[in-house]
Amino acid sequence: MRIVIAGAGEVGMHLTKMLSSENHELVIIDNDLDRLKVAGSTYDVMTIEGNANSISHLRESKISKADLFIGVTFSEDVNINAAILSKKLGAHKTISRIDNQEYLLPANQEIFNNLGVDYMIYPEKIAAREIVGLLSQTGSTEVVEFSGGKLQMYVIRLDENAPIINKSLRELSQNEIALEYRAVAITRDGQTIIPSGDDRFSVGDLVYVISSPAGIKGLYKYSGKKQFEVRNIMILGGSRIGRKTAQNLGAQHYVKLIEKDRQRSYKLSNMLNNTLVINGDGTNLELLKQEGLDKMDAFVAVTGNSETNILSCLLAKHLGVKRTIAEVENIDYIHLAENIGVDTIINKKLITASRIFRFTMTDEVSSIKCLTGTDAEVMEFIVKPDSPSTKGAIKEIHFPKGAIIGGVIRGKNAFIAHGETEIKPYDRVVVFALPGEIRTIGRFFN
Repeated sequence: MRIVIAGAGEVGMHLTKMLSSENHELVIIDNDLDRLKVAGSTYDVMTIEGNANSISHLRESKISKADLFIGVTFSEDVNINAAILSKKLGAHKTISRIDNQEYLLPANQEIFNNLGVDYMIYPEKIAAREIVGLLSQTGSTEVVEFSGGKLQMYVIRLDENAPIINKSLRELSQNEIALEYRAVAITRDGQTIIPSGDDRFSVGDLVYVISSPAGIKGLYKYSGKKQFEVRNIMILGGSRIGRKTAQNLGAQHYVKLIEKDRQRSYKLSNMLNNTLVINGDGTNLELLKQEGLDKMDAFVAVTGNSETNILSCLLAKHLGVKRTIAEVENIDYIHLAENIGVDTIINKKLITASRIFRFTMTDEVSSIKCLTGTDAEVMEFIVKPDSPSTKGAIKEIHFPKGAIIGGVIRGKNAFIAHGETEIKPYDRVVVFALPGEIRTIGRFFN
């Protein structure tokens, strides 16, 4: 595919990193020459210094031959306008990152579609939805649903009390739990591996597990995790993510939101009917204690400062809060935050990249998710008739070692995959893949 990316910021660069290994023709447009130099020296891309709203610069990118235009600059207006121009100039498909919830209303989406913007992505809305989902699955650091929840992937960090510590997959496979869920990957010391039967679980491992709904109870039991009800929640930061999270949670939970800016606090108090909004500095530890941080079931830090979010979550953990979630926009901080005790990391760049990356895949991929603890992806493929994956049991089709089939959804039924499993046409197959294998495994289902 020929892909033109407007914006060489962190989202654009992360997309470039993901797409550069997939044999795409990439063009990046940005008015910051330093960013373009970094992109050009690191990845095999063409760079154009200029404004994505410029027709001449778009033509220089050969936008008329582009399969996909992606607008991810810092400006919503630039993203939308550049997508409209790109469509008029011949781009096959256009995507824009936006900051306005109003644009996503069905009637308004039709307006933008008619103008030439095919898809709009609002990262803050997706992030808030993820936070709400995580607070309903309190034993996992990340949850990904497939086919409406028929299969789910859980990411669980193993503590010393986990019964599976020092046990191998082969030992566990002799137990009934192997029928209900399956560990498809382990991240250890920053490296992600597809485990074999002899690999053993260690303290601190991040384990990626595909499970059916029936396997959730056993999954938590053997990983040493406990589900608990979240009632009291404190949100630090009245950002768009904080506001949307409070809106989604306020009716069923007791929510406190702390915002430093006085004017924004007043606006939020008028908008959030079911949330107690407090004007105060979230870096003031005494304030957090006075507002009952130690009595909270969950603490969500979504200020614009990653360091503040991480440190406040550590304080919450120290005071006994069971579940902490931090927005960490500096990708270099993600592993650090996870390793020092923050339960879950939310990163808008990865969220945005996941949604956009889906549009670069062929039609057999129905969903894809970029994970915060690893460069790997988990995705759902739709199996085409006569594809290689239907020619025998999984152990016979020579599936790449850098990927693993975790589960299969067949009609209304879902089950965990193993070596003897035979895949049928139109099955939905959940696959965990290391970087570089995504394009390779696509041919097995197409």
